[in-house]
Amino acid sequence: MVPEAPHLALYEPDIPQNTGALMRLAACLGVPLHVIEPCGFVLDDRRLRRAGMDYLDGLDLRRHASWTRFAAEPPGRIVLLTTRAAMPYLDFAFAPGDVLLLGRESAGVPEAVHAAADARVAIPLRPGMRSLNVALAAAMVLGEALRQTRHAAPERP
Repeated sequence: MVPEAPHLALYEPDIPQNTGALMRLAACLGVPLHVIEPCGFVLDDRRLRRAGMDYLDGLDLRRHASWTRFAAEPPGRIVLLTTRAAMPYLDFAFAPGDVLLLGRESAGVPEAVHAAADARVAIPLRPGMRSLNVALAAAMVLGEALRQTRHAAPERP
């Protein structure tokens, strides 16, 4: 039996191209994607479609009207990716069904969301470097979560 996939969750994303890339990533790997609104763009924006291409039809997309609605019934343990975390993501023990939460590209997440996370992990960066692109960061951490939980995308027919 294949363990439950990790989930990706985007907190109020504001760059449609990043959201499209994450939609494509989630579709290709069989990972549910949660978009916590409001977004900084129209969710059906043509740039988002362009970034997601024809992969979006296979996406398990779950939209939430607000953080409050999402946090009322999260699908699993919330693991926030943040530059403020002390725990490197490679030292963290991921579990099936974990929700990898990514903040806004422009501002991260507010303190209340940061505090509500069950865990916080960071990608260690060289001194003087602030952060990675949100889609790159998600791909790195999601890859490790998939490896640890031994989740694999379904076989091709």
